[in-house]
Amino acid sequence: MTEPIRCPWAQSDPLMRAYHDSEWGIPIYDSRALWETLMLEGFQAGLPWITILRKREAFRAAFQNFDPEAVARFTSADVDRLLLDPGIVRSRAKIQATVAGARIYLRMRDAGEDFSRYAWNLAGGRQIRNETGSVPAKTALSEVISANLKKRGFQFAGPVIVYAWMQATGIVDDHDQRCFRRNPSDELPDR
Repeated sequence: MTEPIRCPWAQSDPLMRAYHDSEWGIPIYDSRALWETLMLEGFQAGLPWITILRKREAFRAAFQNFDPEAVARFTSADVDRLLLDPGIVRSRAKIQATVAGARIYLRMRDAGEDFSRYAWNLAGGRQIRNETGSVPAKTALSEVISANLKKRGFQFAGPVIVYAWMQATGIVDDHDQRCFRRNPSDELPDR
């Protein structure tokens, strides 16, 4: 049996292949999962994504499965405890940004603003298919979404991080034109 054609970045590492084949670029509509991915993309800033993938389960354990209500209750003692956890990226600023992000998520929810509807509405309500053949680091839309997130108080949400988040969560389909995962949402029911 021949291997399917994948995006070039997913060719060499088994974990990256599995992530590519089963997650990356598939639309996510669950608010909590969208928020978790945004927080993980923030932790990735300055690091290769494989580092975050290898540590993802440790992140989930450290941040109580990215339950915003639990994370919002974290104290400075929790931040100090997490700084000693070798299973995660030990950056005080990124840990504090995740705690703050949980509080922002809850404020939005309590104000009647669903994080999934918020994210997808900013993107026009449907998956964006990149038909250019090139993959940018950021787009005009990621700059708009980044500015909106920052206005709400999110940190580590610059336009490059936001674009990576859009790719990971399927808001944009950036699979290579020849990749077997190209346009996977054609097979998915509408939300």
